[in-house]
Amino acid sequence: MAVLLGVERDAELGTYLSGRTVGLVTNAAATDSSLVPTVDRLRERFTIASLFGPEHGIRGDAAAGDAVASGLDERSGLPVYSLYGENRAPSADQIAELDAVVIDLPDVGARFYTYLSTVVYVMQACAAASVRCIVLDRPNPIGGEIVEGLMLDRRFSSFVGRFPVPVRHGLTIGEYAVYINETERVGCDLHVVTMTGWRRKLYADQLGLPWVMPSPNLPTVESATVYAGTCLFEGTNLSEGRGTTKPFELIGAPWLDTERVLRALRSESASRALAGVRLRECRFRPHISKHAGETCRGLQLHVTDRSLFRPYSAAVALIDSIRRTHDEFVFLEPTRGVPDAPDARFFIDLLSGDDSLRAHDFRLAEYLTRCAEDSAAFIEARSPYLLYPA
Repeated sequence: MAVLLGVERDAELGTYLSGRTVGLVTNAAATDSSLVPTVDRLRERFTIASLFGPEHGIRGDAAAGDAVASGLDERSGLPVYSLYGENRAPSADQIAELDAVVIDLPDVGARFYTYLSTVVYVMQACAAASVRCIVLDRPNPIGGEIVEGLMLDRRFSSFVGRFPVPVRHGLTIGEYAVYINETERVGCDLHVVTMTGWRRKLYADQLGLPWVMPSPNLPTVESATVYAGTCLFEGTNLSEGRGTTKPFELIGAPWLDTERVLRALRSESASRALAGVRLRECRFRPHISKHAGETCRGLQLHVTDRSLFRPYSAAVALIDSIRRTHDEFVFLEPTRGVPDAPDARFFIDLLSGDDSLRAHDFRLAEYLTRCAEDSAAFIEARSPYLLYPA
């Protein structure tokens, strides 16, 4: 059965949007199955008054972490209000004349992907203004069955993780919106235009849909598959492969002794954490970001069995082995530049959800047991809010 995206469910869209003035939160990766951008598809039938741009912008041309400017969209001529600059939420004035705000954004199944925070900010703004919010649902590209990682400790809430869910949450963006709206009592008049034909076991390359990179450093399904783990390396002094053709599939540094790392990974706990993936020694030279222009000794993750592979566990095992075998390894120092973090925090803490990964007495087996317990608890907690079968 073919997957029909939320944006393609014309009858449902007509029910919600016909005769109404609408604001649209979207980006270039939100397209229909024929690769028509959502903004263009909706403008043909409905009154779109304004656009709201998340990280990377409406057209996907802003780099990771770069502020997105407000202005006019050249193609449509519509005003664009930034949700990734000084403001993270629409202002009351920006949505006062709207009947509804529509959200159509891709997600990648990881808590630290910033579009999840954008969705919640928009829902909160809509709730405050008594404006309906409509989410056009899309697949979770790494499936909806597997859940992995620690639940976020609220003390470490930030724009890369606002609420207590595991790192790999196994929800679609519509399910996430429903879950947060209910469990956090947002009070938004929320409606999700669901997909048809999607099943939780399906990855993006099993849907018969073209892959459109959701952000510049997730060019392939393979990079999205490992991202829920190797994004942790953003909080370390190793390159996570930004500035290469394999972002998040490569990790390394000029000083890394890969043979030493592989030997350290032979422990029973590490071996279990690396199920379904093989590590290949390699060298690479990033052209941007950490170690730009330097030759890095590194490892490439080759996923051999997605049903067994646990990206978060694998990344934690890698970090643990590198930390134990290299004095050069450090977690990046705390910064005040992370939006919504209450004060200066180690970025690794914000990504992982608490500070236990940095503990001097860190024990891999104990940590992964905690992850499994948190994930099991979340699978039970999320069950009333799931919109799709296995």
